[in-house]
Amino acid sequence: MLAYDYPVLGAFLSFLWFFLWVLWFFLLFRIVLDIFRSQDLSGVGKVGWLILVLVLPYLGVFIYVVARGGSMGRRDLEQAQARDEAFKAYVRSATPAGGSAEELTKLAELKDRGVITDAEFQQQKAKILS
Repeated sequence: MLAYDYPVLGAFLSFLWFFLWVLWFFLLFRIVLDIFRSQDLSGVGKVGWLILVLVLPYLGVFIYVVARGGSMGRRDLEQAQARDEAFKAYVRSATPAGGSAEELTKLAELKDRGVITDAEFQQQKAKILS
C-alpha cells in the first residue's frame, strides 16, 4: 500500500478523509434544513426529497444540489432579511417614540448646522441624560 509506505502521506490521507466526512455531514444537514425551510415545496415534495436524501444519501444530495442548489442561497438571504427586519421592528416597538437617543440625534444635527452653540448643546444634553 502506498499510503502506509509513507507515514506522512498516510496521515494526510486520514485527515483528508476525516475532513471530507465532516464536510459531507455538514452538507447533508444543510440540505435537510433547506428542505424543511423551503416554502415553495408542498408536504409531499418535502417528504419525497427527504426520503431521497436519507435513503440514497450520496445520490440524493447530488440530485438536490443540482436541482435546487441555486435557490438555497436565495432562501438563506430571504431568511436573513426577514430576521433583520423582525429585529428592527422589535427595536422600534421597544423604544419609546420620543426617546433620549432620538432627542440627542436632533440636538447633534442642530449643532452641526450651527443653529445652537456648543454650550447650548452641552446644556441640553445634560438635561436629556439626567
